[in-house]
Amino acid sequence: MTKGILGRKIGMTQVFAENGDLIPVTVIEASPNVVLQKKSVETDGYEAIQVGFADKREKLSNKPEKGHVAKANTAPKRFVREFRGADLEQYEVGQEVKVDIFTAGEIVDVTGVSKGKGFQGAIKRHGQSRGPMSHGSRYHRRPGSMGPVAPNRVFKNKLLPGRMGGERVTVQNLEIVKVDAERNLLLIKGNVPGPRKSLITVKNAVKSK
Repeated sequence: MTKGILGRKIGMTQVFAENGDLIPVTVIEASPNVVLQKKSVETDGYEAIQVGFADKREKLSNKPEKGHVAKANTAPKRFVREFRGADLEQYEVGQEVKVDIFTAGEIVDVTGVSKGKGFQGAIKRHGQSRGPMSHGSRYHRRPGSMGPVAPNRVFKNKLLPGRMGGERVTVQNLEIVKVDAERNLLLIKGNVPGPRKSLITVKNAVKSK
């Protein structure tokens, strides 16, 4: 069954394992999420739970939002996401989901929005090869051929320079090194997408062995 939690990326640090190995970890703060809605096949066509994370001011939310969270007796939330395939019997509307649903050693998938890198060329953006760097080449880091002359236009999906980053990215099969239930922290081995303070979704892995 699917389980997951929403959190905020705090930054990276390192911890030592019992055998002395140095492990780089990303710290994710996941204060208790609130279950806002349970979706069932009968009413919605699929099964999922909807959770909210990080309160926001009443002034910043509209009437439908306020009415929606009122059913769970909670404040309007800044981030709302769904987890499909969850066991609906384990959750009730208004229930809190805490970091202790995970344990150290579990394998998870982490989703976030990658850092924006601005307008970049085809070499950095797509890993294309450069031209000869010798004197007189005049073709160093430019994009390659635009394709055939016949259609008189450039086909869609051609890999060209453009804005890089700022995309939804999922990193799979990361290991949870430590769960700090008192401070609502998850320590996940390796790096996760996004800048500091960005929203992160942590779910149990779909492809782990």
